[in-house]
Amino acid sequence: MLTVIIPVLNEEKTIGNVVRFCQQFPLVSQIIVVDDKSEDNTVNIATETGAQVIISQVRGKGISMKDGIAKATNDIIIFLDGDIDPYPEGTITNLAAPLLADEADFVKGSFARNAGRVTELVAKPLLNIFYPGLSHFAQPLSGMIAGKKSYFKKIDFFNDYGVDIGILIDMYLMKARVTEVNIGYIENKSKPWQALGKMSKEVSRAIISKAQLQHSDTISEEEMHSLETINREMNKTLREKLSGFHKMAIFDMDDTILQGRFIDACAAAFGFTAKLEDLRAREKDAIILTKRIGSFLKGRTMDELLHVASQIEMVSDIREVVGELKNRGYIIGIISNSYTLITNFVRQKIGADFSYANQLEFFEGKVTGEINLPSYFFGSPESVCGHSYCKTNALQYACEKYNVPLKSCIVVGDSRDDRCMVGHAGKGVAFCTKDELLETIAFKNIKENSFQSLLALAI
Repeated sequence: MLTVIIPVLNEEKTIGNVVRFCQQFPLVSQIIVVDDKSEDNTVNIATETGAQVIISQVRGKGISMKDGIAKATNDIIIFLDGDIDPYPEGTITNLAAPLLADEADFVKGSFARNAGRVTELVAKPLLNIFYPGLSHFAQPLSGMIAGKKSYFKKIDFFNDYGVDIGILIDMYLMKARVTEVNIGYIENKSKPWQALGKMSKEVSRAIISKAQLQHSDTISEEEMHSLETINREMNKTLREKLSGFHKMAIFDMDDTILQGRFIDACAAAFGFTAKLEDLRAREKDAIILTKRIGSFLKGRTMDELLHVASQIEMVSDIREVVGELKNRGYIIGIISNSYTLITNFVRQKIGADFSYANQLEFFEGKVTGEINLPSYFFGSPESVCGHSYCKTNALQYACEKYNVPLKSCIVVGDSRDDRCMVGHAGKGVAFCTKDELLETIAFKNIKENSFQSLLALAI
């Protein structure tokens, strides 16, 4: 019998079909979905579809894989990605066949698509240097794998993009019988170019660190030259691709995209309006205020919060304007003092590329009352505004990540919390604001409840 383990993070659109796909195979007696603290409806869908769901207490694919292995009741384990739909019909059969026939201890799945950019530019050249016995693998970074539980339990999993190549190397070093099978054609989502720098770094670190553990001697001069060449070529490729990302439009969410404030709508729905107003009147420290407001949501489920968000109308032309901005080459983001659960919901609705906000903690699907303040809101020696906690720090973080200068950013906000961010943008926009100072700071003031006039700035 087989156990299928599916590590997931915010895969509500596909996880139901992935679980149902696994249920078609009589030999699959256990389907484990290991959730990496998703902020959408992934957990509920996986549970309703019939999977055994585990909530990983620490984010990271490697830890999720270990958590799944610990709960596996069968000796043969298959790992699938939760974001692929549909899978080729023979995926599970092809991955399991060499193991069931006792012809292999570990199976790597490849599929009918050109190998990824990090595979060709980093993984394969490094494998050729340090592990030539693995250099023939078509897709060494594939996450569709299968193996014997006894072998998986001996592995020290990386917890980043290096996890899949690390598993392959460990199996090889343990002298496991390793093979690669083609599972068919897959429409696999490519990583955005701006994420490839991080991915290439973590993949190369995994390969090199494994090699250093195996060989106590230092890397030779020839190997060092090869490493420098690989690094130079990857950086050159990234610079070429990222040079096109030179414009960005950032929107606040509350009273900007949304015609209302999410936390105010929650207060009305759950009966803490008076407490919220009193806290706002008394507490002037932004960090303390954020954390205490979060405590009002303790015990609420994701579904309850998303239902409240879905009842707040958005500015009617936001999707149209975002679409046109993207056509003109703009990256679209949301920076908000609200919560990532809600900003990601809005991001998907309007077609934005990313969102930055505070993170609600959940346990067993309910808010704990604790708030995690992401590091991108906090200042650093490179911060342009000098504030220790500010949306401008998040804006600067986005600019660095997407290779966009501040002067090429349009930022739209409505309140005093947006003053600094609007002021530092190339073109700051005050949207239907009641804040006089924000109006003074802004490059443009929009009085009507429409974003159409933004397009005149987006040239």
